[in-house]
Amino acid sequence: MNSIKKACILDLEELADLFDLYRQFYGYPSNLISGIEFLKQRIEQNESEIFIALDKEKIVGFVQLYPLFSSTRMKKLWLLNDLFVVPQHRGKGFSKELIEASKQLCRATNACQLTLETSKMNKIGNKLYPKTGFVLDKENNYYAWVNL
Repeated sequence: MNSIKKACILDLEELADLFDLYRQFYGYPSNLISGIEFLKQRIEQNESEIFIALDKEKIVGFVQLYPLFSSTRMKKLWLLNDLFVVPQHRGKGFSKELIEASKQLCRATNACQLTLETSKMNKIGNKLYPKTGFVLDKENNYYAWVNL
């Protein structure tokens, strides 16, 4: 039976293993120690909301959301920044449940929007997101300045 819960500090080491796999999926080198510290800071400082998907008490996926604000709408919005399910558990509904938990957070905090960005090469995500109610924004330009 699938279950979703908010991550806490007790989940840190197991969550960090998946976070490391997630980063590797996007081409970053493994760095488990830094990943543990990064997630620990997010949890302890309440800088993000992390939900985990459990299969028989084992963490098999997670979603991490960051709060943002819309000045024009004068409301909070959430950035769904990270979503990952281990390959052997894909296709079992975990991603959809994690997205639903994200939508519930949006509703509970009276946020005006849940937004995300993914690589054009992420074929799984680009099929999943429209199926879960996300609409691809073709009207706005996305710009980034990277501080190297």
